[in-house]
Amino acid sequence: MTLTKKANFLVYPGLEEDPRAAHDEALTLTTIRSHDQYNTTIYGMNDRYRGITGRRDVVFVNERDLSSRGLKHGDLVDITVVADAGSKPDKRVMRNLTAVAYNIAQGSIATYYPEANVLVALDHYDIKSGTPSYKSTPVLIRASRN
Repeated sequence: MTLTKKANFLVYPGLEEDPRAAHDEALTLTTIRSHDQYNTTIYGMNDRYRGITGRRDVVFVNERDLSSRGLKHGDLVDITVVADAGSKPDKRVMRNLTAVAYNIAQGSIATYYPEANVLVALDHYDIKSGTPSYKSTPVLIRASRN
C-alpha cells in the first residue's frame, strides 16, 4: 500500500523522446490488421472486428479529435507525418482516407497495414529491438485537398 492509498506512477526519462510528438496537433498513429489478414497477406476486404466491409481506405479516429479539427465521420482526410528537424514537410502522406469516428483513445488514430507503410520511415525504429515505429508515429490529420 502507498502512503496516499492510491497508485503512484513514475515517468522515466526517455519515454517522450520523440520531439515530433510535441507538435500541438500531433496524433499518434498505430497500424492495425483486419480480421482477414495474416501479416501482410490480405485474404478479404472485410474487418469484422471494426465493422468495415469492402474497403481498407479508412482511418479510425476518436470523435473528439475529429471535431476539434473541424472534421466529422465520413470526411475524406489526408494523414501527414510530422516532419523531423531538417526533413521536407509533407514528404510522407497518405491521401483520401475516409475518417471513421471510432472508440479509440483520444490522441490516437489507426489505419491498416501494409497500406500505411508510406507513413513509416525505415530509419524510425527502436534502437534496442530494431522494431519499426508502426505503433507510434506522430501524424497530422487534415481535410483532403483533392
